[in-house]
Amino acid sequence: MDNKTIGMFAHVDAGKTTFAEQLLYHTHSIRERGRVDHKDAHLDSHDIERARGITVFADQAVMSYKGATYYLIDTPGHVDFSPEMERAVQVLDYAVLIISAVEGVQGHTETVWQLLHKLKVPTFFFINKTDRVGADVDRVFEEIRTQLTEDVCSITGCLGSGEVEEALVESMAERDEQLLEKYMAGTEDQTFWLQTLQAKFRGHQFFPCASGSALQDIGVTEFLDQLHLLTTVDYDEQAPFGGRIYKIRHDSNGVRLTFIKALNGTLKVRDELSYASGDATISEKITRMYIYNGSKSHTVDQVSAGDLFAVTGLSAAEAGQGLGSLSDKLIYEMVPTLKSKIIYAVTYNVKDVLKAFQVLNAEDPSLNVIWEEAVQEIHIHVMGLIQLEVLEQLVKERFQLDVSFGSPEILYKETIGSTVHGYGHFEPLKHYAEVHLRLEPGERNSGITFVNACHANDLSVGNQNLVETHLYEQDHHGVLAGMPLTDMRITLLTGAAHNEHTHGGDFREATLRALRQGLEKAENMLLEPFYHYKIKVVLDYIGRVLSDIQQAAGQFDPPQITASYAIISGKAPVASFMNYSTELTSFTHGKGTIHLAFGGYDRCHNEQEVIDRKGYRKDADPQYSSSSIFCAKGHGYTVAWDEAEAKMHLGRLPYSPQIEI
Repeated sequence: MDNKTIGMFAHVDAGKTTFAEQLLYHTHSIRERGRVDHKDAHLDSHDIERARGITVFADQAVMSYKGATYYLIDTPGHVDFSPEMERAVQVLDYAVLIISAVEGVQGHTETVWQLLHKLKVPTFFFINKTDRVGADVDRVFEEIRTQLTEDVCSITGCLGSGEVEEALVESMAERDEQLLEKYMAGTEDQTFWLQTLQAKFRGHQFFPCASGSALQDIGVTEFLDQLHLLTTVDYDEQAPFGGRIYKIRHDSNGVRLTFIKALNGTLKVRDELSYASGDATISEKITRMYIYNGSKSHTVDQVSAGDLFAVTGLSAAEAGQGLGSLSDKLIYEMVPTLKSKIIYAVTYNVKDVLKAFQVLNAEDPSLNVIWEEAVQEIHIHVMGLIQLEVLEQLVKERFQLDVSFGSPEILYKETIGSTVHGYGHFEPLKHYAEVHLRLEPGERNSGITFVNACHANDLSVGNQNLVETHLYEQDHHGVLAGMPLTDMRITLLTGAAHNEHTHGGDFREATLRALRQGLEKAENMLLEPFYHYKIKVVLDYIGRVLSDIQQAAGQFDPPQITASYAIISGKAPVASFMNYSTELTSFTHGKGTIHLAFGGYDRCHNEQEVIDRKGYRKDADPQYSSSSIFCAKGHGYTVAWDEAEAKMHLGRLPYSPQIEI
């Protein structure tokens, strides 16, 4: 039996969940169709979702149709929950992108499409709400063609009873010379044209588009037939097991449930499953397996390639990572650009609050929950205000904790603009470690990369690995505003240990001091997150928009102008542009549209202002010191960063550590 995973995507209020309800009803998976406005949708099973009328969590349902099993994943449509959506995308065979026949292509529609397009997920468009006043299928189809993909093709009336109608065959032939020759010769039969259509759909060369009304049940059964005809899968059940985690949840008893898509092979209860955790490979036994349909589940003993299922027994696997024969981790396209502190009553034990948020962090790693020791605060990374409101409800419901959040702040980062060497020495009595690093500017948005140029004759491989571990084990503070370091290439040049007096933690101290000592000498710069934006307005507003972009320290490309509207694209700081969508909607009376996508980090447009506002004191950071510690006459003493380099032991001939006991 074919197992096909179909993801449902849409901008908020395009009718995605209602459409999914109709599919489940027509395949007899549910007896009654729920509605978002009636708060009884099968896939919006969480109280928070029903109260808000939006999808927050990626829930799955199972339906059978004409001998195939379809796993439906209903994904969040609000940008604040993009990481949840992105994890689901990784396990899809096909996607259905629903677009309102009234509102057309909107900001989040384009964000979703770009992600699906980048990952080459075959995508079926459905233009919904054709029964609404103001619906215009032809206009929306043209928006899809011009704003998303030229390879979209209407299949309404073109796939009847398993046959590919003449109009669709002609459309395919027009795009491919070899197919045109076969079409003109008239030698190929219906099977050939259907298989060609399936191959082009799966190969991301053809995107079918249908239309109808989910609420009025118009065009839904036709869509089901079209979906079934056009989708094919080819899983290898004989290969070693490989899967990917698309979400992690905890049940009412706190038991960790790991939701997996099987991509290769088979898996049974009691099988051992291996995965990467940090630098180690962990192998754990699967204790139970479940197939979930909405909020209901049943146990199974075995799953095969193509199945979506949940297991118990995995204690540390992360959402988004590969399992078994697949060992990679998910790199998110859409990342939080804001951080907020958690506010809670003084009567609460901070460990209880932190533990609750660490559970949520396992389910959504993009939260990046951090305990800031210096200020005794818990900080989280977030996408926006709606996410904070949902988290507040979630923590109350699941952990019985009343929390609130500080106003979200921009997540700044720091890097360097010059190459320097950093030296760190740690030698209090009976301890010893020395580390020499080279710090170089990395490419923008490359993160921290480590290079090992140290010879094993100078420093053991084990100690070399310790240096690398300490460089990667946490975000490191920059010296301008105490923000995380990024876009830097760090090379271990050499180091030294002592046979008797080097102990655990010594290389951590020496490594961090070497890093900080190098930063003290470097040209440091502050980075801020940017949006790539695309704004569409009627020509009357183009001057206002360009002026606003300039005032926001943004950049724009030459506008694309048609007879009735202009499209303006460019790049702008999140800090000055994050609320512009509201302003645009206001002065264009709802007719202007904006698409915002995370555009990485770049030089901060108001660096000194931010540094002054943060008020970071680099000499008072308890986690970092740029000085080194040396030993003389049985006592350790501190040497400031600008004097320490001359006292380093390595480089002296002959080398002799100055250790006194």
